[in-house]
Order: sequence, then C-alpha cells, then structure tokens
Amino acid sequence: MLDYLLSFLILFGAIFTFIGSLGLVRLKDFYTRLHGPTKATTLGVGSILIASAIFFSTRGTGISLHEILITLFLLITAPVSAHLLAKAALHLELNSLAKMPTKKVQQEGLEQANQTEVAQQTTEKIEQLTSSDGSQDQELAQKQ
Repeated sequence: MLDYLLSFLILFGAIFTFIGSLGLVRLKDFYTRLHGPTKATTLGVGSILIASAIFFSTRGTGISLHEILITLFLLITAPVSAHLLAKAALHLELNSLAKMPTKKVQQEGLEQANQTEVAQQTTEKIEQLTSSDGSQDQELAQKQ
C-alpha cells in the first residue's frame, strides 16, 4: 500500500514538474512564464520531496526532516520570489500580452488629482485660520 502512495506522489510530482517546465518554455511573455515555475513546478517538487520524506522515514531509523524542511522552504520562498520578480517587471515596465486598462488608470489619476486638490484647499484654510491675528476670535466674542 505504501508503495502505491509513493508511486502516486512521484508520478504526480513528475507530471506537475513537467507541466511547469513546459509552461516556462512555451508561454510568450515574462508575466505568463512566471506562472509555470511558481505554481506547477512548486507543487511537483513538493510532492516528490514528500514522497522522499515518507520513503526514508519508513526505511530509516527515524523521521526524515530534511525533505520536510526543504518542502516548507520551497513553499514559502517560491511565492515571495515570484511576487518580487513580477513587481520588478512592473517597475521596469516590461511589455505584456495583456493591455493596460487605460480608463481605469485615467480614473485613478483623476481621483488622485482630486484628493490632492482637496488636501491643498484644506491646508490653505488651516493656514488662513492660524495666520489670522485673532480678529475672528474678537468678532466671535463681540457677537456673543
């Protein structure tokens, strides 16, 4: 029964690793190529490492923690490195197959301009109130 589980994990891992590698080769631009190694290959290599940990834990003297630690390290670092690579590509403005949504970008720019304008008006009002020589306070006191 254990042999079937190990065989399944190894085949599952090999298939996903192959699919991830194939995606890296076949996909057109950087952003789509990023998905191959980070999604499918991570799952494939993780499955193979889990199979290895199970095998050496049952055949050896104790629990094999090396493979489990490598798997955890892989599952933590792969998404983080993919995020950093994608963010660097966005910063460098690499071309993508997907078009940038111009309406959304323009609306965000208008909203940001409106927020800046409101902030400037608010600071001007605050400066006017703080720079006055107290004449408004005297007017309020006289009215009361």
